[in-house]
Amino acid sequence: MKKTIIFVATALITMTTFAQSKNFLDTPYLETSSQVDTLVTPDKIYLNIIIQEKDTKGRVSVEEQENQMAQRFKAMGIDLDEQLVIKDMGSNFKKYFLRQKEVLKSKQYSLVVYSGKQLGDVMMALEQLDIANTSIEKTEYSKMEELELELRTKAVKKAMQKAEALTKPLGQKVGMAIHIADNSQYYPRYNQAPMMEMKAVSSDMGNAQPLDIDFEKIRVETTVNVKFALSN
Repeated sequence: MKKTIIFVATALITMTTFAQSKNFLDTPYLETSSQVDTLVTPDKIYLNIIIQEKDTKGRVSVEEQENQMAQRFKAMGIDLDEQLVIKDMGSNFKKYFLRQKEVLKSKQYSLVVYSGKQLGDVMMALEQLDIANTSIEKTEYSKMEELELELRTKAVKKAMQKAEALTKPLGQKVGMAIHIADNSQYYPRYNQAPMMEMKAVSSDMGNAQPLDIDFEKIRVETTVNVKFALSN
């Protein structure tokens, strides 16, 4: 009895699917595709900073350099709690052997800034503190999901406009969408940025101004295919 019920249910599902497919094929329709794209500027830039104990006669400790950096960042209006984190929390200090006898300590940080201008200010400040071991880790556009939804909406509207432009000369009307395919590619929220090394400012550049760094814009595009039912 149970097998009979399963067989009947399966048969009904198959018949329903076939009927829906047949109705879809019997419906006059027009298929259009549209693509919408835009360019956005990263609004989060992650800077990797490594402070290493200086191997000089008057050795400068990691702690002293860290304190100097923190004070400078505070003076620049940087929120240390929100924007600066220590990487590798399992071991705050990494040790580097020098001449197989001495040990130099090193500490690594990640700082997030919100514009190329702020990044330029930070890099200039670090140069003045003689902290030169830095690199751009990655960039991010934080509202990528919202942007993709907005572009999809525009793409569907554009597909509708195309359909209306094609059918108007024929005296036909565009009806409801009977099938929509989103062919957009995936855009990661984070983009690995090219490594960029900081170099110390030379003596003749003491009055140099911070750079307003302009990052390459991220192209985001959406493509949809829509089938619209037609009526006379």
